Amino acid sequence: MGSLPVPSSPECSPPGRPKVSASDLAPLFSAQRRHLDHFFDRLDMSQAAAFAQALLDAPGAVFFTGVGKSGIVARKIAQTLASLGFARAGFLAPVDALHGDIGALFRGDVLVLLSKSGASDELLALAPCARAKGAYLISLTSAASGADCPLAAACDLNVHLPLQGEVCPFGLAPVTSTAIQMVFGDTVVAAIMEARRLSRDQYAANHPAGKIGKTLIFKVKDVMKKQNELPLCKEGDMIMDQLTELTSKGCGCLLVVDDEHHLIGTFTDGDLRRTLKASGPAIFSLTVGEMCNRNPRTITAEAMAVEAMEKMESPPSPVQFLPVVDENNVVCGIITLHGLVSAGL
Repeated sequence: MGSLPVPSSPECSPPGRPKVSASDLAPLFSAQRRHLDHFFDRLDMSQAAAFAQALLDAPGAVFFTGVGKSGIVARKIAQTLASLGFARAGFLAPVDALHGDIGALFRGDVLVLLSKSGASDELLALAPCARAKGAYLISLTSAASGADCPLAAACDLNVHLPLQGEVCPFGLAPVTSTAIQMVFGDTVVAAIMEARRLSRDQYAANHPAGKIGKTLIFKVKDVMKKQNELPLCKEGDMIMDQLTELTSKGCGCLLVVDDEHHLIGTFTDGDLRRTLKASGPAIFSLTVGEMCNRNPRTITAEAMAVEAMEKMESPPSPVQFLPVVDENNVVCGIITLHGLVSAGL
């Protein structure tokens, strides 16, 4: 394998604390942009389409594999594809595959091999074994097909990912080639989402946790207050008699209802302050119904929780809560901004 250079001693390192300035970064980002533009301008769309169609038509599982940084990208693309729920997708470590894990590969499965050089020894060893198992092989390489890219010759389909150079002082570290691989893979996955007409509900089914899942799964009924938690009053109730109800339920408002719980309006702690300022002592003779907002924003229990947040923040001015009503305008709950934030939304 040859000999490796001996690392330089600390005494040989440049004096002082290393620094990176904006003037150092600017040319590197400009170079990276040029390299990415080179990729976009020269990518063969017919090859890209053939790759996307192969994933769409795969009768079995789709596995991705690669070595080093390409392996990390392969794992990420596999996980993204698996999250769509259209097909079984996963990462197959090349060395582990040669020591038994290739047993996961069946006839009709697709194996995608990522390699910048198209000459990785581990992938060249894996390709014939995967072919013997009956898998369809696709290589993603930055080397043009031919003698310099033996992996392409070993596969059924090769997609050339044009690479102008690496943004690295030595032109060696895969800091541009991996970006190209990631952009290509994720864009193809996005195309598959559109081709399969993936719905929000289908996507949510595979993302039950985290903010993505909560945004797509949580409905108003899952986070709203209900029954004894509701700050209810009648329109004939005196304002000053309802201060306890206004402050004790933690909603900052009263829901004004009739005897059948139909929503009449809302009265907030802000309304209380404004009424007190405008009316002074006369507030003791005012009813809630006289001062309430009779045209409040509302939402239904089956609406998405994220829709409730958007409705709270919409013009003309944001609000801190929404009454939850059914199709007959009967109050069944209240959803608050604090409740949404507490739920992780």
